[in-house]
Amino acid sequence: MRLHGHPRSSATWRVRIALALKNLPVELVEHCAPAGEVRATSILRINPQGQVPVLETSSGQRLTQSLAVIEWLEEMWPTPPLLPPGPVLRAQVRAFSHAIAADLHPLVTTRALTRLRRLEMTEASLRLWTRSALAEGLDACETLLSGAEGPFCFGSNPGMADICLVPQLALARQHGVSLTFPRLLAAEAACMTLPAFQSISLPELWSNSP
Repeated sequence: MRLHGHPRSSATWRVRIALALKNLPVELVEHCAPAGEVRATSILRINPQGQVPVLETSSGQRLTQSLAVIEWLEEMWPTPPLLPPGPVLRAQVRAFSHAIAADLHPLVTTRALTRLRRLEMTEASLRLWTRSALAEGLDACETLLSGAEGPFCFGSNPGMADICLVPQLALARQHGVSLTFPRLLAAEAACMTLPAFQSISLPELWSNSP
């Protein structure tokens, strides 16, 4: 398999963690947009949305959207599981994951911030916007985990919720957000004891650029 992405893409990190947890080998291919541009021409050739990650399967199929890719990995390689048993808990894990990947993260992507700059938002206002959006979203996530067992987001094993949480907390720190979310930080601490999560703490340069 080949994973097309970018080392600093939170969505790419999610898929990398899932692959690492399942101990699946993958070739990494980096795509970088030129300065001042949001989409890399090289990724537009394989994804009309111009977004990473894109996972190329061994049979040549191209899968997009990080959570869809993770769900596919779960169906193809169910062990170790990234979703818990039981339909209610699985729905809760999916809801938490989408709260980050579909609701929170799109507000602070490079694409979103570039569009706000084009609307002549000042850099000071942009920083305030980003920190506010991240803090509000993470506060909601903290509440979603208030009744969930630990040490991970939902139980004694890492799963899709943790895969979404850890990169998002890293992004929040990058933007200077004050992290006062004890339940989220406890889940992150449990994750960071595992090699699959440790590998994303400092994104390395990839060697197979197109």
